Amino acid sequence: MIMYGNEAILYMNKFESFVKQGRVIKEDERVNKKEYEAFVEEHCMGSFFQSVDWGAVKEGWISRQVVTRGKDGNINASMQVLIKKIPYLNISYMYAPRGPVCDFADEDGLRELMKEVDKLQKRYHAFAFKTDPCIEEGDRVAIENLKKVGFEYLITKDGYDTIQCRSNYVLDLEGKSCEELYSAFHKKHRYNIRVAERKGVECSFFGIEKVEDFYQLMIETGERDGFKIRSKEYYARLIRKQENKAKLCMCYYEGMPVSGALIINYGGRMSYLYGASSNNHREVMANYLMHWTILKHCKELGCSIYDFMGIPYYYNKAHKNYGVYRFKKGFNGRVVNYAGEFEKVYYPVVGRMIIKIMNLLGYKL
Repeated sequence: MIMYGNEAILYMNKFESFVKQGRVIKEDERVNKKEYEAFVEEHCMGSFFQSVDWGAVKEGWISRQVVTRGKDGNINASMQVLIKKIPYLNISYMYAPRGPVCDFADEDGLRELMKEVDKLQKRYHAFAFKTDPCIEEGDRVAIENLKKVGFEYLITKDGYDTIQCRSNYVLDLEGKSCEELYSAFHKKHRYNIRVAERKGVECSFFGIEKVEDFYQLMIETGERDGFKIRSKEYYARLIRKQENKAKLCMCYYEGMPVSGALIINYGGRMSYLYGASSNNHREVMANYLMHWTILKHCKELGCSIYDFMGIPYYYNKAHKNYGVYRFKKGFNGRVVNYAGEFEKVYYPVVGRMIIKIMNLLGYKL
C-alpha cells in the first residue's frame, strides 16, 4: 500500500496470486453499459469502483453488473459484483467495492437488488459476499437496512484491515475559487508550494506515455515504505480502460521524475488513487506542488470534490502512518468516516470455515 494515498484501493492482490489467469466479463447481458455508467456516475452514491471499466481492470476477476428498474423502465439501483473463483474448488467469493449504488433508505428496493445478487451467487457457487458501500458510519438507517436484507455488519473490524480504508480525507471544491482554496492551506503547505515553484519543479498531466516514469517512482516508494506494488501493465491498463477519466500528474526536477500521482475523475469527484515519490531531491517539496496542481485542474474540470483517499489511524498521533493524515490535513479538507464492511455468508458453517482459513493465510476476506 502506498502510504494509504492508494490505500483505499481494492486490496485483494494477495488473493490474486492464487490465479494465474482469469477472465473479466465487461458487461452483463441484460445491462447496457452506457445506461449503467450514466446511472452510477450521476448517483450520489456512485463510485469509479462501481464502473464497468474498473471491473475490466481487475484481471483474474469476473465482473458482473446487476440492476433493478422502476415502473418507468429506468435503473433505480445497481451493483457491480466482482467474482473470484477459488482454484481447484467449484466455489467463489464475491465482492462489490463501494457498492451498491442505490437509495439505502429504501429497504424494499435494496431487497430486490439483493435478489439479483443471489442469482449470481447460485450461478458461481459463492460461499460469501462482501461489500463496503459509500455510506458514512453515522447512517443508521442504511446500516440497519443492510442488516435486514441479510448482511452482517463487521463493525469491529479495524479500519486498516478492511479492503477499502474506512477513513478518507476530502476537500470540497464547489463554490470556492483557487485563491480561496490556496489561502485556506496551512501556512507551511503554502510555503512548500512556493519552494517547489522557486526550485523549478514542473508538474504536468500525462496519459499512458509516462507510465514508465511513474512505475519507477512506484518501485522506489514501495522499497522505501515496505509494500508490494502493482505491475507496470496494471497501471497502464487502468489508464487505458478509464479512457479520459484517469491520468498521471507527474512532477520533474532538472528533467528527472520526482513525484507522481494516478488520479481518476468520476462523477465530478477527483480521486488520488496512487501516489509515489523519489528518494532523491525531496528538499524541492514536489508533493506539495503536485497536489496544488491537481486541485487547480479540478477547478478547471468543474469537479466538486477532491478525494485524497485513505488516512489510516488518523486519530493516533503515535502511529507510523499518522504523517499521511498530517500531510493531507494541511490542505484544509475534512475527514469522512465510512461505515465499513458488510458480509453475507451463504453457507454459514463451510463459508465461515473457508473465510477463517483464508484470513489465517493473510487474505483480507
